[in-house]
Amino acid sequence: MSKVPQIKLNNGELMPGFGLGTYKSVGGDGRQAIKDAIDLGYRQFDTAFFYENEDEVGQAIKEKIAEGVIKREDAFVVTKLWSHFHDPDKVEHACRLSLGNLGLDYIDLYLMHWPYGYEYEGDKIMFPTNANGEIRLSNVDYLDTWKAMENLVSLGLVKSIGVSNFNEKQIDRLLSAAKIKPVCNQIEYHPGLQQTQLVQHCVNKGIAVTGYSPLGCPDPSRDVPNFITNANVKAIGAKYNKSSAQVILRYLVESNVVPIPKSSKKHRLLENISIFDFQLDEEDHKALAALNINQRVFPMSHASKSQYYPF
Repeated sequence: MSKVPQIKLNNGELMPGFGLGTYKSVGGDGRQAIKDAIDLGYRQFDTAFFYENEDEVGQAIKEKIAEGVIKREDAFVVTKLWSHFHDPDKVEHACRLSLGNLGLDYIDLYLMHWPYGYEYEGDKIMFPTNANGEIRLSNVDYLDTWKAMENLVSLGLVKSIGVSNFNEKQIDRLLSAAKIKPVCNQIEYHPGLQQTQLVQHCVNKGIAVTGYSPLGCPDPSRDVPNFITNANVKAIGAKYNKSSAQVILRYLVESNVVPIPKSSKKHRLLENISIFDFQLDEEDHKALAALNINQRVFPMSHASKSQYYPF
């Protein structure tokens, strides 16, 4: 079982320095993956209202609590406020929906999924569209959404709040108005998109950074970089008797980014978390830094007309 280091957040709470992503994990496989992950030492579990699997995440955690494998305080549960709930009047409602789905009394970390919002047409209509099929963006300011999220902390519904996909200017604007400082900014981060300046900016401000899609997108049907088969990454792996995925995930850790890779296969879950017994050298860092081409897997270009679009 792997021992994952803890990261102290700016509010004093502790967050595991490695986690399990659950995007597109639905059905029995998703629930089993979380149970397997808990047995292997995972303690951070990242979901979102948008993923429509909060119930499975919560159920798996509760089953492991019932078995006596973990206690509730051992599991660090992250979920997110989707963009159609940005109106301040909808934030508490959205949080309580997530709590109900999870079947938990509190959320460890609640993130604003994106800085831009959509019009609200109902809880389950996550991409509201107009007659032309275009996404109906709202003009709700994320500062107003954040104020409502701060209230969730005082209500005891969440322990920590943070953001996701915010750029440097948006972070600074939020910090200038926030009563509660965001503890985390979750961003897309992998060898092809190394947002070094943004990561350093967050670190300087005392904000932890979590990296989603840390392995890029190893899907040959998509025209996006695949680092798992990269010759340089393989060569580094051979040097340490580690896989390409382990090299990449270790690189994130050493770059002040908490990786949250997704897998449903037990041997992959074990492989991914087994990265705390080796260290990359300066030459490795240079080789991995050279893979950066600033290419996003998730550009969310449908929201590019929003004044709060972060890219």
